[in-house]
Amino acid sequence: GLPAGEPAGGTERRCRELLAAAAAGAAVLVPLCSVRGRPSLLYTLRCRSLLSGPHSGDVSFPGGKREASDSDAVATALRETREELGLELGEGSVWGMLRSLPDRQGMLVVPVVANLGPLENLKLSPNPEEVAETFTLPLAHLLQEENQGYTHFRTRGRYGYTLPVFLHGPHRVWGLTAIITELTLELLAPERYHRKTHVPGRHLAAPPRRA
Repeated sequence: GLPAGEPAGGTERRCRELLAAAAAGAAVLVPLCSVRGRPSLLYTLRCRSLLSGPHSGDVSFPGGKREASDSDAVATALRETREELGLELGEGSVWGMLRSLPDRQGMLVVPVVANLGPLENLKLSPNPEEVAETFTLPLAHLLQEENQGYTHFRTRGRYGYTLPVFLHGPHRVWGLTAIITELTLELLAPERYHRKTHVPGRHLAAPPRRA
């Protein structure tokens, strides 16, 4: 049945808004690269002046909402990377897509993994209206346990779930970007990276508390 005390019209309107947000979709590019021969991931720091609001000042991967002209999530990720970083990437650089994840607003985001090759061979032209800074983190850095932190969240007074945080780089990597980083490490180095987090709905015991 409908939630108690909520009129049918209100429920339908709320559900339609949530479904529309999820269906609209977004995509980010997960840019693998090498820096002086070291395999790395390329990150951006969003401008704090971004009018789009919730992600301003965050560490992120290049990406954004899907537009009507985008044929699929790959097209969205490549277009956004061109607009944010001035990089013209072909579909040949794309390895594939990780599983979709909801952002803080409930919109489904598709991470698209691509290999940029040596960063020294590329000319980045960050859009100053969207990107305050670009930086890289070597995979070796991300795989070191001392650089892996965890935030534990409580739900209704009890342990609820744990999300990753990556530390000791130029900027702290957290939120959706950290979750995508974690999935990427699982893909690239399954023998070296083992997830220590879980999300709501999985009935697992709370992991040991970490810094």
